[in-house]
Amino acid sequence: MHTTRILKIDQVTHDVKRFRIAEPEGFAFSVGDATEIALDEDGWREETRPFTMTSLPQEKSLEFTIKGYPEHDGVTERLHRMKEGDTVLIADPFKTFRYEEPGVFIAGGAGITPFMAIFRHLDRSGKLAGNHLIFANKTSADIIYRDELDAMDGLRVDHVLSGEDSAGTHHGEIDADLLKDLVAGFDRRFYLCGPPPMMEALEEILKSLDVEPDSVDFSD
Repeated sequence: MHTTRILKIDQVTHDVKRFRIAEPEGFAFSVGDATEIALDEDGWREETRPFTMTSLPQEKSLEFTIKGYPEHDGVTERLHRMKEGDTVLIADPFKTFRYEEPGVFIAGGAGITPFMAIFRHLDRSGKLAGNHLIFANKTSADIIYRDELDAMDGLRVDHVLSGEDSAGTHHGEIDADLLKDLVAGFDRRFYLCGPPPMMEALEEILKSLDVEPDSVDFSD
């Protein structure tokens, strides 16, 4: 594990924070990679949690976008109590997603984080065209990086809200009928990341829509 320091903390939504962390020497990662983070505190150094880098490899520091869970006093909630200058422990990076070709990205809540570095990389490269994000949240206040995503040239974005019916969004859950309305054809690649129950349901939905299993990528 590498010992490193929190450089900056920003509030992204009411329960999501962005952490800028000093990049350890020799920490080489690819777009879509994640790492394990632990607290540099007695009794917590062996308690790790996986988080995806939402920054790009060429940046001078690592960015993590992390949702807090006040009802559970674990690593994530304790991270939310930390301050700039505090130290944390991070492991070497590991692979989660690899972008292969344009497709449909379906994310639920904090499941957007593995896709952010991919979208940012494609945006900088001028290669976002043909990609489609379907982003499920409870309310508009829960949408992580909404302004940035909506402004990305070439990325089609559809917001789906289960707990709010507001202009410019779709109300309800992501089901087969909604996907048939939003997706022009199903002979393309799908990238999925979200809570396990959502992923299990989507796997069955895509199977019912005759999406080839080899065309569906889940987080490793």
